Amino acid sequence: MEKKYKYDLQKRLVIFSAEIIKSVQALHKNYAAEHLTKQLIRSASSAALNYGEAQSAESRKDFIHKMKLSLKELRETQVNLEILNEADLIKDHQKFEFIIKEIKELVAIFTTSIQTSKNKEI
Repeated sequence: MEKKYKYDLQKRLVIFSAEIIKSVQALHKNYAAEHLTKQLIRSASSAALNYGEAQSAESRKDFIHKMKLSLKELRETQVNLEILNEADLIKDHQKFEFIIKEIKELVAIFTTSIQTSKNKEI
């Protein structure tokens, strides 16, 4: 779990999504947690899937659009994790340490990548 693939962004996104799927067991079981967990899995995996699509973009504009979709899903995932934390629905915080750290890094990477791609357009 600690091994990271810093330069293989697709692999990082896949590992991140898989870690979320594996870590949901560390949440309290109730209606709110179940609702948020389903959305958490959808948004995290969607970020990885959209990034995969970005790799086959038909133009720089298409690439930027797909990267923005990934970033949107990552930010949704980040807010979801914040809600789970604030609502005390995470019962094993240690299992979520990697996820919390990784989501911050991924959001920063995507934000920078999108900005760099936009600047190349000008």
